[in-house]
Amino acid sequence: MARPRPLNDEQLDEALAALIGWDVVEGKLHKVFTFGDFGCAFGFMASAAVFAEKIDHHPEWSNVYATVTVDLITHDAGGITELDVRFAQRLDELAGH
Repeated sequence: MARPRPLNDEQLDEALAALIGWDVVEGKLHKVFTFGDFGCAFGFMASAAVFAEKIDHHPEWSNVYATVTVDLITHDAGGITELDVRFAQRLDELAGH
């Protein structure tokens, strides 16, 4: 599968307008998800991991109790791509946003 190219500024602005609560921080799509407890946060991560494997694209993330911090970038493309936007959309769906 061919890897996507980085989004240009206009494409990135358009993508951000459609993503609720996502920002660009240090060149990566960034969002903090907060859940009711650790089990919910971990369940979210487990579901996201299945999707990550399916699309062969893996997030940079961390978990502290009920909080999951996510950063998305396509490293081999050198920037944010449509793959990151698609992943962000799926994470929002999994979180119920």
